[in-house]
Amino acid sequence: MTDNLAADLDDLARRLDHEHVFHSWSAQGQSPQLVIASGRGCRVWDHSGREYLDFSSQLVNVNIGHQHPVVVEAIREQAELLTTIAPSTVNLARGEAAKRIVDRAPSGFRRVFFTNGGADANENAIRMARLHTGRDKVLSTYRSYHGNTGAAVVSTGDWRRIPNEFARGHVHFFGPYLYRSEFWATTPEQESERALQHLRRVIEAEGPSSIAAVLLESIPGTAGVLLPPPGYLAGVRELCDRHGILLILDEVMAGFGRTGRWFAFDGYDVRPDLITFAKGVNSGYIPAGGVIISETVAETFDERVFPGGLTYSGHPLAMASIVATLDAMQAEGVVENARTVGETAIGPALAELADRHAVIGEVRGEGVFWAIELVADRETREPLAAAAMGRLKGAMVERGLLPFVQDNRIHVVPPCVVTADEVAEAVAVYDDVLSTTPVG
Repeated sequence: MTDNLAADLDDLARRLDHEHVFHSWSAQGQSPQLVIASGRGCRVWDHSGREYLDFSSQLVNVNIGHQHPVVVEAIREQAELLTTIAPSTVNLARGEAAKRIVDRAPSGFRRVFFTNGGADANENAIRMARLHTGRDKVLSTYRSYHGNTGAAVVSTGDWRRIPNEFARGHVHFFGPYLYRSEFWATTPEQESERALQHLRRVIEAEGPSSIAAVLLESIPGTAGVLLPPPGYLAGVRELCDRHGILLILDEVMAGFGRTGRWFAFDGYDVRPDLITFAKGVNSGYIPAGGVIISETVAETFDERVFPGGLTYSGHPLAMASIVATLDAMQAEGVVENARTVGETAIGPALAELADRHAVIGEVRGEGVFWAIELVADRETREPLAAAAMGRLKGAMVERGLLPFVQDNRIHVVPPCVVTADEVAEAVAVYDDVLSTTPVG
């Protein structure tokens, strides 16, 4: 491809996008300019060949990296065999995908309800919880994101909930976040104890017999990669058990290798009743998600019709991509790589970065799931202003790094296949940008 043709294709892509594409979570008068035409591993390119190191994993979903040849070939082979089939039929790829997922879940889980993504996974988990318990209310945290469908977006705690509050029976509470504690805590143990006391009082005030489920991200992702303090998730489990409330853990972003474990909750002494997933299960190569259902909940629907379904539930192309992704991750040690890179490369490098830059208030994370929280003042912890964050984001893109920027944070979330050299390359960009970009 000639340089002129490549540049023309980038311009054509921008023009068509500006004229015809309606973007999510955006005012439509400002069209995006970044063109992505291809990718491989942790890198992507536009038509002209300009290269970017992807430390966003797009939307924190490309866990196995871009264009993994095993997954691409599995999709091609399935497309040649059977491109689509109704969910009411039996299909081998669907069964194989479900088995691989439950094999990685705790004991007592053997069924999967497949969806098109994470939002409708949470939507259906909420439905199952309400039908199983005969109760209505769902409790979730203010610092959370659960998707953009009816109940999922109202379960969401951040600003995106507010224009969309059309679903019933949702109650919010504050989860733990020691750096900006709502509970005047000074240690992780205090934060855990006081956050659990707060949740206990919310449950009591709402009426335990009216609450179907507590819905939590195992590790809140978009809200800031908020690692739960010691004992918190186990304490939530105990509160749920005491009152006959189901615990739904949202693993949409944190699951399938992101934390250096197959499931994030595997590191936190807790067993949920329902697990929702999407994103990393097949790195987003084909839209897919689902609910992993405990036997106790699944049995509710042995003789009772589950009133829910999706045309593309268990779509063969998506199922083939799940099988190939999980098999490749297992064979290639991808989950172990995420854990090792987090411990030996990302964590130490970000700690050194924080020592050099007063604008960094805190770094936190595990695996390939980290956040750099930026502040205007370390003493007051005032969040860095949106305009400054915008300048930092633009400077990183100019230097060939695709960042994930949310509020006053840079989320360091590369694919699970990232190497220590690529981490060093990205950290050098962070360092340069924080050193040279005006933030005052």
